[in-house]
Amino acid sequence: MARISKQRVTVALSQHRPEVVRVAADLMADHEAIFLEEPPSQALNGMLRGKIPTMDYVATLDTEYPEFSFRMAAVLKQLYSNGKKILAVEPYLAHLIDIHEFFADGGSPADLKPDTSRHRVYLAEHAATGALLAFYEAATRGSFTQVVKTVKKFARQDAFRFVLRDRLRCAELAKMISDHPSAYIEAGQMHYALWRYLREELGAGFDVRLKFLLELTKTPAGVNRRLYGPGDILTLIYIFHPGSHDSREDLLAARSLVYHKLDSQEEIPSSGDDQPHALLEMSVLARVGQLSLADCRRVYGLIREAKPPRALDIVDRYLDSK
Repeated sequence: MARISKQRVTVALSQHRPEVVRVAADLMADHEAIFLEEPPSQALNGMLRGKIPTMDYVATLDTEYPEFSFRMAAVLKQLYSNGKKILAVEPYLAHLIDIHEFFADGGSPADLKPDTSRHRVYLAEHAATGALLAFYEAATRGSFTQVVKTVKKFARQDAFRFVLRDRLRCAELAKMISDHPSAYIEAGQMHYALWRYLREELGAGFDVRLKFLLELTKTPAGVNRRLYGPGDILTLIYIFHPGSHDSREDLLAARSLVYHKLDSQEEIPSSGDDQPHALLEMSVLARVGQLSLADCRRVYGLIREAKPPRALDIVDRYLDSK
């Protein structure tokens, strides 16, 4: 009996780092359709068709990772010229843009129709922003215990936002994927749940696979190739177990405070073969992973006002003294 062929769908989880562009390009080239993690735009269409310079397109993104964005845009332009379908599908962000424009035109939250996707996006953003502002206030003048509490609250709100975002994107993707023999889904590493949602939504006729792009790079042996920080792990716990109270919550929240003081988010120039970001993040994770809750309390008090290079030195001296 002949085996029934399934349509191939790859959910590619990635950090926005230059070193993953090459493996992403190879994987994209092996699929007929590429679904980008961004809303549709005239700028994207113009860049793909050669009507807008790549650098001008990147400037419209307001990105924190310009080298990654430029390299990825160049790859997409080449793939498009080779006949690949490039589709931008990110309804959550599209709704967010519409909301900002609606408010800019004089609309108010009270004018948003209840029980709509746009209204749900507004509520999710409003709650997450409020939780983030509470964290910033606590980080400025609150006690360590108060700051940890606000980290956990923000992580829960952020998890809710990720779930809504992935559910909306899954529903939109499911309407389009069947039109293509194979599909590549671009997604950030925090969108792990999108893979599960798509498997459930698409059903048995689709082979939905998960790929961590960092695992496909030339990352040195011994380096964790997924690189979830403690705050990311906390958020993922809340994504998959929203009603639970995990025993690790306080420790993960405390470690995330230290982690973000040590890990510089600035983009590091890369040849494409070296792994500067992965190596830096792994070294930070190795340090933070040695800290107990009590250690985090002591260390955070020492590095609270320090920049990453100085904070790294303080933590190293603390660990050496243990």
